[in-house]
Amino acid sequence: MIPVRILGTASVLPGPPVTTAELCARVGRDAAEVERKTGIRTRHFAPAGTRAADLGAQALRGALEAAGLEATALRRILFVSSMGGDVLTPANGSRVAAALGLSGTCDAMDVTNACMGFLSAFDLAARSVATGLGPVGVVSVELLSRTTRPEDPRPWLVLGDAAAAVVLGAARTAQSGLGGGLGGGLGDGGLGLGLGFGDGVLGAAFGNDGTLPPDVVLENPLMTGEPGGMRFLTPSRDMTRVALGALTRAATAVLTEAGLTVADVDWVLTHQPNGSMFTAILQALEVPAQKSVTVVDTVGSVGSASLGTGLDRLWRTRPVKPGDRVLMVGVGAGVAHGAVLYQVGG
Repeated sequence: MIPVRILGTASVLPGPPVTTAELCARVGRDAAEVERKTGIRTRHFAPAGTRAADLGAQALRGALEAAGLEATALRRILFVSSMGGDVLTPANGSRVAAALGLSGTCDAMDVTNACMGFLSAFDLAARSVATGLGPVGVVSVELLSRTTRPEDPRPWLVLGDAAAAVVLGAARTAQSGLGGGLGGGLGDGGLGLGLGFGDGVLGAAFGNDGTLPPDVVLENPLMTGEPGGMRFLTPSRDMTRVALGALTRAATAVLTEAGLTVADVDWVLTHQPNGSMFTAILQALEVPAQKSVTVVDTVGSVGSASLGTGLDRLWRTRPVKPGDRVLMVGVGAGVAHGAVLYQVGG
C-alpha cells in the first residue's frame, strides 16, 4: 500500500451551460439523435479571456478549503492539461502557484498524458507524499472548446471546458475507536467509524501504446506553422474497442495486484468521453451504475478533467465511508491507460 490520503476535492465548470440543441442548430444536426449517441445534454464553454491558470487556482482553492488547509501547506503542485494550458513555457503550474500567492514555498510543474493526465498525476502525487513531500495539489484544467470549430462537428459537439483538483496528504494510521470525519464533503468534524482501515493506494497499473495509429491529435503550431484544432482520426467504433481493451487490462492488473475482484470495490470512476462509451466501460468491467457517478451528461467530454470531476462528485454526493475502495480507471490518446485502487481510511 502507498500510504496517502485524499484530503479534499473540488471542480469548476466555467461559463453557463451550453445545450446540445444550441450547437446542433448551428450545424444542422438533429439534437435528439446527437444526445442519444453521445449522452451529452450540456457542456460549458469558458468565456473569452479565461486563463487556465486562474481556473486551476480556483479549483485548487476549493480542494484546499475542503481539506481545511492554507495554500502555504502545499509542497508540490502538479498542473495537468491535454491542450497545453496558457503557455508552453514556463510551467503553467508556476502560474497557478502565483495565483495562490505562493512564492518559493513549493515546486510546481506540468504533467501531460492526454485524458489520462489526472490519474497519472494522482499517482505521482501519491508517491511524492509517501516519500515525505506533501501535501500535493493536483489540478487539471481543460479549455477544449478552444481546440474545436463548428466546421468539424465530431469534436465540437462533445468537448467542453472544466477544471478539477485534489489535495493528497499523509495517511492516517489504522486504529480502532472513534476518529475524525473524513473531510472533503464526507462529514467534516463528524465521527468516523474507526474500524481500523488505513488510507492509501492498494494498487496501480499504467501503460501507453504509441505503436497504434493516432486516434486523437492536437498538433503543436510551432511544428506545423499554423494553428490547429483537436482532430479525431479514428472511427468511433475502433476507438471504443481499443479503449475498452486498455481499460479492462488496467483494471484487471490493479485488482490482481491487490488480490481483489471488482465485486470487492465499492465505487468505480472511469474516464467519460461520451455517454455510450461510459455505459460500455461499466458493462465491460461488470460494474452496476449505482457504484459510479455520471458527469458526462452535464459537462461533456472534458479530457483529463473528467476523472477529477467524477472524483469530486463522488466525494461530495455519495455516502463514501471508511473502508470503501475506489477504483479509478482511465484511458486517453496514446494509447495511455491506467488504474488506481484507493482505500478510504477511518
